[in-house]
Amino acid sequence: MRILIDIKPEVHQELSRQAAASGVEIGDYAASLLELAAHVPAELTEFSETTLAQTLQELAQFSHKIPLLPDEAFSRESLYRDHN
Repeated sequence: MRILIDIKPEVHQELSRQAAASGVEIGDYAASLLELAAHVPAELTEFSETTLAQTLQELAQFSHKIPLLPDEAFSRESLYRDHN
C-alpha cells in the first residue's frame, strides 16, 4: 500500500539521517516506523511441530539442574515477609 504524507523539512532530514545510520532507504525506514507505531509485526513466524518440539527440548535441556524448593518457599508469608 502506498501512502503520501507531507512532513516538515527537518523531519525529513532526521529520517534521512536515521535511515542512513541504519543502512536502509528512507522509505523503508519510515515504513518500519509506521509498522512499529501500529503494533503490526513486520513478518509473522510460524512454528512447525518439529520446531516447537525442538525449542521445548532446548528449554528443558538443563532443567535437571534447577534445585527443588520446599512448598514453604512459595507461601504468601515467604514471598511477602519484608512487606506488611
